This record gives sequence, structure tokens and C-alpha cells, in this order.
Amino acid sequence: MRTDNSPPPTRLHDDDPETDSDRSVDAAPRASIWPRRGAADALRPFILQLLDGKVPLRFEFWDGSTLEPAGTPSAISAVIRVHSVDAVRRILWAPGEVGLARAFVSGDIEIDGDIFATLRTLAETSVKDLWRLGTRALPAALRGARGLGALRLPPPPPAEEARPRGRLHSQGRDAQAVSHHYDVGNDFYSLVLGPSMTYSCARFAHPDASLEEAQRAKHELICRKLGLDDKPGARLLDVGCGWGSMAIHAAARHGARVVGVTLSTAQAEYARRRVEDAGLSERIEIRLQDYRDLRGEQFDAISSIGMFEHVGSSQMARYFEILHELLRPTGRLLNHAISSRGGSKITPRSFIGRYVFPDGELQDVGEVLLAMQRAGFEIRDVESLREHYSRTLHAWVANLESRWLEAVSLVGAARARVWRLYMAGSAVGFDDGGLGIHQVLGVVPSAHGSSGMPMTRDSWAH
Repeated sequence: MRTDNSPPPTRLHDDDPETDSDRSVDAAPRASIWPRRGAADALRPFILQLLDGKVPLRFEFWDGSTLEPAGTPSAISAVIRVHSVDAVRRILWAPGEVGLARAFVSGDIEIDGDIFATLRTLAETSVKDLWRLGTRALPAALRGARGLGALRLPPPPPAEEARPRGRLHSQGRDAQAVSHHYDVGNDFYSLVLGPSMTYSCARFAHPDASLEEAQRAKHELICRKLGLDDKPGARLLDVGCGWGSMAIHAAARHGARVVGVTLSTAQAEYARRRVEDAGLSERIEIRLQDYRDLRGEQFDAISSIGMFEHVGSSQMARYFEILHELLRPTGRLLNHAISSRGGSKITPRSFIGRYVFPDGELQDVGEVLLAMQRAGFEIRDVESLREHYSRTLHAWVANLESRWLEAVSLVGAARARVWRLYMAGSAVGFDDGGLGIHQVLGVVPSAHGSSGMPMTRDSWAH
């Protein structure tokens, strides 16, 4: 049974590109010398391999057959529904995470109910390396597909897959990657992010803080770490400025003169309108510009909030060197970014790499500190906001689920599914410690070693 707070089932409808009528062949597959079997029975060995020998949740298949947890019924009020044999074909031809992702995005597989608890349960029971598992489980998948008369080519991949071209982390390819993620429609982002239009981890200073209050608290924390509260009229560069929220906060609250840069045309246009509506056009300039093209300017402070994940390890040293050159002596940089222990590249063999953040990379915070120091920064503060990002993501998923039909009308069912899965899965990653997020504060000392920093954190640690 569906839970009250879950979105309407995300299986395909009549107005979707791939309709149930297109799948009529599934009801009467080509003749096979193999006896037909129920889907649950045919796929049980394959599912057991995927889930390390356990069935922790209820599975319902297109033919009415089911797989249930053994023993005590699962406490998770959610169901994994496999709506079509196409799911088997997709996994068969792309073993591992990509095949599963295609099945979910297309609507062949649906999580109906509490998606956080479902993903947490699956994360605890599934085999970790889906690529290697997928190849090992291929014989079981083949037997299951053969038993279902499903040994045919899969449907085409969902159109939402990203396929950027060009040299990795070249300016042209980075622009493609950014456009794939951010140019999906400002109305959709407004629906998910809420009035703050801030797409980064909030800071919940109080247990009952709203998302909008927490985002303002995050912006104020960054302003204070950068010393903007003590220097009216300071010149701030906001790298990856998004829809202008940080720029507007710094200018309106502290009188900063701000340059914001982004590679997203949709973001730049929206941010400029917000700046004009706020009456801050004389203080804020929004540019459609790559940070690598910033030359010959000087700033008192730089904020980079949720942009560093797009830089890549091959460009990290250059990134910090460029930002160092742009700062005056005693100028400060606040780098706010998702991290992972040991670092990780988001490859095309992953759901996130194919559908969310193509070419993204997460750095180990230790490597970030080293790179900043090698570029000439003195590290002054490091703060983790891991638990805050989980709560932020829960709020975004709640926004999406509460306005599900509107979201589907804006971006289509497939992209809405991408976002629901991506945000919920990320929240689970922050909960279990697989993902981290850190604010790293660095300063450019003067020629005589002066940092211009306060003696304590009292100005922002409250």
C-alpha cells in the first residue's frame, strides 16, 4: 500500500514517450521452447545475488507475482514494483548500476513509499560493487530472462542520460556538464529548492529552523568567515553563483560589491532578474563566465559554494592558483564542497555520472587542504556540515514529493524520477558517512605574514 506522503506512482502514463501500449509485446512474447515461469520465480536467483542472498523488501512484478522478506514482515512500508520485463532487458544489456538506473528512470522499476528507508535498507543489504556483481550475476539474469521469454534487445536508454563530448574538464565540456544539470528549468528548481533558490547545504542552527532560515544562516556564516561583516563595501567574487542567493545576501546584509560567475545561461538570467528586483544592480554583477577566464581583477574575498565538485582533480591545483591570484593580501577564500574519503570520480558507469553530475569528482578534504596550501593559502578553519546536508536533502525531497504532478508537468516523469532518487540516495550517503561536506577557509597572508584574521572564531562560531 502506498504511503500518504509518497508521490503518485512514477510508472509511465499514456502521455509518456514510452507507453504501456508500446509494451504490449510483453504480454505475448515471441514463441520460446522454454516453459514460461512467473517473474518472481524466474528472477529470484538474480535478485538474491544483487542483494547478497536476502530479500529485505517486498517486490511486486508485472504479472502479479511477488517476492516477500523471509520470516518477520519488513517494517518498511514501501514496495519495489517492477512494471515491465523491459527492466530485465535493460539490466541484462548493461549489468550493474547503469542498467538499474535506466530501469528506474524509464519507470520500469518504481519505489513506492518511503524512499529514504528503502534505499537505506538496500544499501545495507546489497553487494557494494554493482559493476562486478552485475557481470557475475549475468548467468542468473540470462536464465531468468530466458525463462520469461525476454532475450531481446532492450529499449533505447532514457533521453535524460548525459553524454558530454570533448576533453575531460576542458572549458567546452565543463559547460556541457553544467548545462545538463542546471539548465533544466528555473521553475523546477524553484519547486525543489523553495523560496531561497539555494542549491547547497543549509545550516540548521536551531532544531526547528525552516529550510529558508537555514539557508540564510549558511550565507551569513560564510559572510562572517570571509570577514564581510567587518568590512562594508568589500569586493566579493562568488564562483558558481547559482541563482544569486549568496550575492544578494552579501550585498544586502553587508554592503559587499559582488561579482558572481556561472556557466549556466538559465542561472545567469534568473540571478540578474533577482538582483534587479532586489534593487541591488549597482552592487552586484552576474556574469556568464568560466572562472579560468578571470584575470587582472582583485577581490577581498571569494566564496565557492557547491561548485568545486565540477572542477576535477586534474584542475584542482590550477583552480586554487587562479583564486589565489585574484585575492588581495589578507584576502580570504571559503571553499564549500562535498567530499569523500580517498576521493572519488563520478564515472559514466554510475547513476550519478549518467544522469546527474557528468564528469563530477569528489575530493578528499585532506587533498583539498594540501592543494590550497601549495597554491599559497594559509588554512584557518575547517568545518563539517554532514548532518546538515542530510536534513537539507530531506527538505528538498519533501518539496518534490508534495508537488509531484507539477514537477512532472515541468520536466517530465523521467527527470523527476532522477531527482527523487538522486536526492534521497545522497541523503542516505550523508547519513551513513559515505559522503561528507566541508567548508575550508583559507587566507592569503601579506608579504610580512599578516593574515588579517581575528584571534578567535567568536565572530562566526555561534
